[in-house]
Amino acid sequence: MSDYTSTNGQVSGVPPVYSQVRTIPLQVGRWINDEDNDQRRRVCVLGREMTRNMFPGRPAVGNTILLNGVRFEVVGVLSMIGHEEHNATNIRIFIPFDTMRELFPLKGDNSQEGNAISFINYQPRTYEENEPAKDELHRIVARNHGGFDPDGKDIWEEWDTIKNQKTMSKIFTAMDWFLGGVGLVTLALGAIGIVNIMLVAVTERTREIGLRKALGATNRNILFQFFLEGAFLTLLSGAIGVGGATLVIRLLSGIQLPQGFDTPRIIPVSAVGAVLSLAVAGIIAGLYPARKAAFLEPVEALRQE
Repeated sequence: MSDYTSTNGQVSGVPPVYSQVRTIPLQVGRWINDEDNDQRRRVCVLGREMTRNMFPGRPAVGNTILLNGVRFEVVGVLSMIGHEEHNATNIRIFIPFDTMRELFPLKGDNSQEGNAISFINYQPRTYEENEPAKDELHRIVARNHGGFDPDGKDIWEEWDTIKNQKTMSKIFTAMDWFLGGVGLVTLALGAIGIVNIMLVAVTERTREIGLRKALGATNRNILFQFFLEGAFLTLLSGAIGVGGATLVIRLLSGIQLPQGFDTPRIIPVSAVGAVLSLAVAGIIAGLYPARKAAFLEPVEALRQE
């Protein structure tokens, strides 16, 4: 509790190096240092949601809070991580590890274990050393505490973020290939559609083409006319598509999505790239109908009904 209100949350005793292993974005103040831990200082760092609850509209750094009757000075406040209710760090209070062991010792079955801990966070030196680092940690804990096989699969509950990241990377890579294939097929179908539309336009406007050529229009003029029409049709279609996507995303922005899903957004570079890709496909597709129109003989074109 603070001088203003009380709330519930999680208190974690962590060493100073914890901020290098986990994402700890400080908004105000500082993180726990070695002197805090060695001297068992009664200092703490608050998660963003915890700060809002305990110091609504007031500065937290420099003020104090009570934890089980013990007063702690707030030395830092974290920035918001993810969504408020979706990340436990936002509702945590961090204090020095040795301070935690001195003031709040374990009770029950673990009370005899002076070095008992509830969780371990560790980070390999490099991305590729993840598995060797995990095996080494198992051996160290087994050597110091004993009673289990370090090569066992169900030693404890373990969350391997690097392994999960690799799995998610493979999933997203497969999705990229799949969506890329869908995009190429869509572009091909769009190009075929443009070819058909322009061929129909050439057929329906054969007399117009013949008349223009009889009046002095060159093959270049006719080619440029139909080429420009195809490019305009493609760019207009792309603009309508991007506009429709933007409207859908604006509608989705007001919907609460499931945990782990961010609100979709339009990335300008991707939108421009999509329109340009569509334009290139349309321009290439429009070359054949435009060339066919340009090389029509004026007399033959004027005879068409």
